[in-house]
Amino acid sequence: MRNLLFILLALIFFNCQPKTDLPIKFSLNENWYFKGVDTLKWQKASVPGNVFTDLLSHKIIKNPFIKTNEDSVQWVSKKDWEYKTSFTLTEEILNKENIELKFDGLDSYASIYINDSLIGTTNNAFRTWSINIKKNVKPKNELKVIFKNFDEIETKKEQKNPYKLPEGKRVYTRKAQFQYGWDWGPKINTSGIWKDVSINAWDNYKIENIYIKNNSITDSLANISVYIEDKASNIDFVKYYVYVNDVLQPVHPEKPEIPITIKNPKLWWTHNLGEPYLYDIKVVVKKNDVILDSISSKYGIRDIKLINEKDSIGESFYFKLNGNPVYMKGANYIPQNSFQNNVTNQHYIKLISDTVDANMNMLRVWGGGIYENDIFYDLCDEKGILVWQDFMFACAMYPGDSEFLANVKEEAEQQVKRLRNHASIALWCGNNENSEGWKRWGWQAYRTSTEKEEIWNDYLVVFDSILPNIVHQNSTTDYWETSPKYGRGNPKYKTEGDAHDWWIWHDAYPFEHLQNNVPRFMSEFGFQSFPSYEVINYINQKDSIDLKTVAIKSHQKHGRGFQLIEEYMARDYKIPANDEDYVYVSQLLQAKGIVMGIEAQRRTKPYNMGTLFWQLNDCWPAISWSSIDYFGNWKALHFKAKKAYENVLISTVASKYDYDTYIINDSFKELNDTLQLKVIDFYGKEIWSNSKVITIQPNSSEKVYQIPQVDIYKADYVYLIEFGKSKSTYFFDKPKNLALLKGEIQQKIKKTKKGIQIILKSDVLQKDVFLYSKQEGYFSDNYFDLIPNQEKIIFFNSNKNEEVDFKIKSLNQLNY
Repeated sequence: MRNLLFILLALIFFNCQPKTDLPIKFSLNENWYFKGVDTLKWQKASVPGNVFTDLLSHKIIKNPFIKTNEDSVQWVSKKDWEYKTSFTLTEEILNKENIELKFDGLDSYASIYINDSLIGTTNNAFRTWSINIKKNVKPKNELKVIFKNFDEIETKKEQKNPYKLPEGKRVYTRKAQFQYGWDWGPKINTSGIWKDVSINAWDNYKIENIYIKNNSITDSLANISVYIEDKASNIDFVKYYVYVNDVLQPVHPEKPEIPITIKNPKLWWTHNLGEPYLYDIKVVVKKNDVILDSISSKYGIRDIKLINEKDSIGESFYFKLNGNPVYMKGANYIPQNSFQNNVTNQHYIKLISDTVDANMNMLRVWGGGIYENDIFYDLCDEKGILVWQDFMFACAMYPGDSEFLANVKEEAEQQVKRLRNHASIALWCGNNENSEGWKRWGWQAYRTSTEKEEIWNDYLVVFDSILPNIVHQNSTTDYWETSPKYGRGNPKYKTEGDAHDWWIWHDAYPFEHLQNNVPRFMSEFGFQSFPSYEVINYINQKDSIDLKTVAIKSHQKHGRGFQLIEEYMARDYKIPANDEDYVYVSQLLQAKGIVMGIEAQRRTKPYNMGTLFWQLNDCWPAISWSSIDYFGNWKALHFKAKKAYENVLISTVASKYDYDTYIINDSFKELNDTLQLKVIDFYGKEIWSNSKVITIQPNSSEKVYQIPQVDIYKADYVYLIEFGKSKSTYFFDKPKNLALLKGEIQQKIKKTKKGIQIILKSDVLQKDVFLYSKQEGYFSDNYFDLIPNQEKIIFFNSNKNEEVDFKIKSLNQLNY
């Protein structure tokens, strides 16, 4: 945040000598050691990190992500661990009025010692902990942090509570809930210094943070305010200098609330609707000619509102961006690794780029994970992705004692203040499925009326009082109590608020259910598939695909997962004879179901105004609901969601008597073009065609054509629709009933500036063509239908300039 170069430039601008009394900050991330309180010798440690990765680096434990090794590391969470480092302080630092030790994240129950003196304790992995150590330090110092195991503390807290809360002891600890084991993730409950450690020293003044508040926006003028929160002592008559894109604004003396006017503002938009423009806002605080501190922030001028109003159907749920209703397209995001310190900036860059490339404009940060690192939100700001941000509560009921509530209040205030300047933050949501669980999952069974009342009242204190109050007091972002508003046992789930539709998968409803049961906003629905061949071989530590190992079974965390995949597959596909083909078809199955839901929801616009499937990514190698696997490989779902999330979508569905074709236009522009329609057989022979010029209104969904359901349209025909650059293929039967033909896929390969160009062509229709390679790189398109006698050009992008060795698979070629 601090920018010394900028300060020097500012000094030059003011034509004065460099006079500063700046806070001093330096990192304490180096030279850490760890050991068990009652075991092991001191070993080198990594900070940020955790005890599992430290043990793994010294080969004390096996890699829990491969084979069945997860089981062998469970002892780690049951022990106490200690970390230590030493540091020296210069005379300049020791002479500062304030010396503060800051931990950006300690996981979770820690006691902190400097020179053997206890200076503080912690109980929340989501909080920043700052301790004034002025009286404790000397030129040479030892810092030690001792972590108590969770189980012992949680057991005591559970025993103290007069009633047992749903979903176990995890509810008593403020840390990532998924680490206790989830139906897509392992039970790996980390402990350690999981974020940065630093020392901050200053005399009389230090900026804590700034709040950039949007007051009003018009096409010609944006009025914003900059609020400065600081630590000041024995100082007055300071002046605040604010720069917007390096242009000095009018100087405001002695006033930490600074109004700014920007003429003809460039607004921030999601990437599919415009430019996500960001202004540079910089603040310099001076007393006389002395610079005391400075801070800077990127800021997108935009207005984002959740519109939740009663209407003739029930109650709306949609977002307005800069006064325009915007259809939200995206996915639910979970932590990228069970070991957060293994997530690099490059991982963030790739995943957010993959989100943009798939035409998504919203991610939901799910409430059982973590409040993400700054880079996540920075990238969403920069790339034009909106963020639905859950508070970190998921699938449980939480305690309501005063200590817990005070802890939650401080956590929430810190996180809201940290994230409030991000243009990407669209919504704060209290929790994931807590309310639904209480009302629908049997948690109230065998409880007295008094007990039920007390548990529900504790819920309301957190999610209907503390959290919304903090959001409203510290930001302009809207708050939503719980997701979903109504569980699927309540018929209102389709007419009010947001919905999680788990009749698909958990209740084994057919995918067609999604076409007839569309909610106002779908914030969760999903289906599992196997990951890439690469991930499967990594789990097994083999070179060939084998799905029948104990290792594969241990990486399927849903009790009925394999059964449900097979059950659904039998409905829509022929079941392949070998494991490699089974993996491929499982991905097609997942993509078919989710895309069927996406298209059904988009067709009903504006009744439905958003769809976020479960889930974007994985935290370890697994069989899961993700569209991108643990190694970052796109599954079939991600490729097909990319097409289903295009701004202009052509979607065809069978009604009672017809095949109805819709065009969905998410842009704010009217579209005029020729609609071209054609039915061909699998050899490419034209059976029927038509065309007409049509106009599609902005931000709309319109039925544009229908053809009757007659016998001529059968299992060896395909319906091709084009409108401008948009194309669509529609098959008149399920994949298992299609009369697919055997035929060769011809290949031409050559090197170009864009990568390795691959030209494919076939005399017959090839369904769901899949290209794969052991070489590092990715294909520009995949899992596509190859139309007879038409060339398809794709690129293999790789850092290595060499010939690509790849294989091709299609449904036509499988053996059953």
